[in-house]
Amino acid sequence: MMDTSTLDWQKNPDGLLPVVVQDCDTAQVLMLGYMNQEALEQTLQTKLVTFYSRSKGRLWQKGEASGNVLQFVSISPDCDRDCLLIRAKPKGPTCHTGKKSCFGDDELPLETIGQLIRTIAERASGGDCTSYTKQLLDGGVDACGAKVLEEAEEVVRAAKQEGKQRTTEEAVDLLYHLLVLLENQNIGLSDISAELRKRRR
Repeated sequence: MMDTSTLDWQKNPDGLLPVVVQDCDTAQVLMLGYMNQEALEQTLQTKLVTFYSRSKGRLWQKGEASGNVLQFVSISPDCDRDCLLIRAKPKGPTCHTGKKSCFGDDELPLETIGQLIRTIAERASGGDCTSYTKQLLDGGVDACGAKVLEEAEEVVRAAKQEGKQRTTEEAVDLLYHLLVLLENQNIGLSDISAELRKRRR
């Protein structure tokens, strides 16, 4: 558990630190809030992100009324130790307007892929038998692998003969089926990232 005493709580006269919350799967920035020491300690203990509400004048657990909580995953202070980055798994929309993020629903490309990865994982754990993703996963590596091979061939054919739009469409099919195969093999994006960093070095 992080040593909260090393943070610069005195930087601001009200003893509050700004907190940026980021989706742990998509990297989308979800919101900005403020924490005092008690809010941070409660977050670390309960694993539910809790802020200090300046308008309410009290601790405020995100989602305490709506149920749209932020499940705590990790925390990092900035270089001056007077600002925090929290990575969390949102349960429902984060913004009170119903949007995923308080900064709007626009997605960076990697956020879109992260959302697809999350959807595949949800189908794996709770999808019903009518879900195509669930059926593929239940078919094991043979079913998943066959679709990856099929879609890879179609991407190459489209690139040679059918132009940019069809190549894009086929690439989306290939990416989806590859991610399903990785889910089947319990290989996460963090595993892929670690291997890429190793090769970059």
